[in-house]
Amino acid sequence: MAVETRAFEAEVGKLLDIVANALYSQKEIFLRELISNAADACDKLRHESLTQPNLIDNDAGFQIRIASNAKERTLTISDNGIGMDREELISNLGTIARSGTASFVEQLTQAVPAAKTKKGKSPRADVSQIGQFGVGFYSSFMVSDTVEVTSRKAGQTQAWMWRSDGKGEFTVEEVDSLLSGREGRGTDIRLTLRKEHKEFLEDTRLRHIIKTYSDHIAQPIFLSEVGGKSNDDAAVNKATALWTRPKSEVTAEQYREFFNDVGHTFGDPWVTLHFRAEGRIEYTALLFVPSNQPFDLFSTERKAKVKLYVRRVFITEDCEDLLPPYLRFMRGIVDSEDISLNISREMLQHDPVIGRIRKALVKRIFTELGRKAEKEPDAYKAFWTNFGAVLKEGLYEDPEQRETILGLARFNGTFTDDLVSLNSYVERMKPGQDAIYYIPGDSMEAVRNSPQLEGFRARGIEVLFMTDPVDEFWSTSVELYKEKPFRSVTRGQAELSNIPLSSDDNEKIDENEAQPDLAPLIEQIKSALEGRIKDVRISQRLTDSPVCLVADEGDIDMHLQRILKQHQRLDAISTKVLEINGKHALVRRLAEAAVGDGDKSAVDETVRLLLDQACIVEGEPLADPSEFARRLTAAMERGLIV
Repeated sequence: MAVETRAFEAEVGKLLDIVANALYSQKEIFLRELISNAADACDKLRHESLTQPNLIDNDAGFQIRIASNAKERTLTISDNGIGMDREELISNLGTIARSGTASFVEQLTQAVPAAKTKKGKSPRADVSQIGQFGVGFYSSFMVSDTVEVTSRKAGQTQAWMWRSDGKGEFTVEEVDSLLSGREGRGTDIRLTLRKEHKEFLEDTRLRHIIKTYSDHIAQPIFLSEVGGKSNDDAAVNKATALWTRPKSEVTAEQYREFFNDVGHTFGDPWVTLHFRAEGRIEYTALLFVPSNQPFDLFSTERKAKVKLYVRRVFITEDCEDLLPPYLRFMRGIVDSEDISLNISREMLQHDPVIGRIRKALVKRIFTELGRKAEKEPDAYKAFWTNFGAVLKEGLYEDPEQRETILGLARFNGTFTDDLVSLNSYVERMKPGQDAIYYIPGDSMEAVRNSPQLEGFRARGIEVLFMTDPVDEFWSTSVELYKEKPFRSVTRGQAELSNIPLSSDDNEKIDENEAQPDLAPLIEQIKSALEGRIKDVRISQRLTDSPVCLVADEGDIDMHLQRILKQHQRLDAISTKVLEINGKHALVRRLAEAAVGDGDKSAVDETVRLLLDQACIVEGEPLADPSEFARRLTAAMERGLIV
């Protein structure tokens, strides 16, 4: 038959330009697409052979072969799948977005009786494993001057060639054999690469692409180099998807190797989740919780590292909707039969299926973490030390999971060196205690020695330490846990009078001890520190220290103000409330001096010095460090400070 020249269907030229220049972000994607199409062709023939066994008589097995020829600058991708005849070449390759697979599935679905299996599913459900042809084939024009396709359909003797430069026309002609010269069924796609894309002829480059995108394609992929060393003896890909095998057939060593491979890490996973979901949405997941922090855990990109596959074809590891950012420590894969793709495998639609898979994955992960927390508390504490700061991001990002995350959260506190849960905290609350108390800060040492804790310790009230930067953000948005409000000990007034002192502190502190009249001192402090403090009040939270700073009830907590100021999210830090301990010896001396007839300047200098002291304890910058040094020296000289 003579060469037949045809024009692509309307608007194909414009679409080809989009495919070649805008559809794919990486040129190497073309090889993934062609390999995926070759795998689809093998899957189609496998299904056809169920009713027509003669189609694969004396077959050596399905396989994909890739041959590079540096001299001629050609790359050939071959498969021994179902192949195409003349009409299918014209139909499938002459019309963009025409899906040969879709037509095949439609025909097969109509031919299969609607009888139900034992699981209540139609036999046609197996066909969903076959991928869509889509426009992946046209990605080859990104790197090629010309594309030649020769194909012989299974069960037929004729072979046909389709050829195009992607500029509006293609030709079809009958040929004696496939491009590779081999006999039998299948398809050869030969690309004549442009000079600037000759990298795709290099053995190392090809192996990297195959391992990255097609390692788990069911068919083995062989690589050879024309005029160079042949690599036909060993498949480049593993040709098996570990996640598709039953858990009973996978060893711990195989899981560990896969975890190291997919997670780009070493060591053993702490948790392995391997399951298949069936029903309205079908997918398989093989997920891991690492034993140690990944190096990029606190990257500003906050991207999840779970890879998405569709029918064993790698799609992306950058699917933002598959897992929330606060679970970015997870590693593994999700392989779906039902995720819709846009006009290429690279571009996912905004598909509600992704949302449903995400919800199910989050639930499964939290269920397993809850089980670990209950059954293996010591191991869970190590997990929380590694990943708790990240998981707590979900407390303000994901209100739907807030209660679950709070139940999983662990904290250090005032009365134990061990991590405690909110459940255990609530169970140990003192009679009369109506809130979950916490103290934010930069480090464990800083919060442990804070003077704001004195009154709480004296009454045996446990205070949780929140030293992760994320704590300041979620604690302001989370109001309750088991009907108990969260309350910072560094903000607002501490109403502790209804909780009695512990027996040890009761002997040291006499709550009925008469206090001097502090009103004159308070007025003098306000006058001396005007503009530097918001208010002065008598403290219930101090037992040992003379003064401390706290944020007013409606203001931002002090630690959060510092964080926001450091990140230029706050123009200025607001003034604080200065609380004074009326039972402290120094405060008593100052109160006496404030009502006497002597010089009040010494009182003013001392209260300024006390304010600087309180700022130092809180990590606040001093207004004038040199003036602080002068006051300290003068005070010691006067003997007012012992």
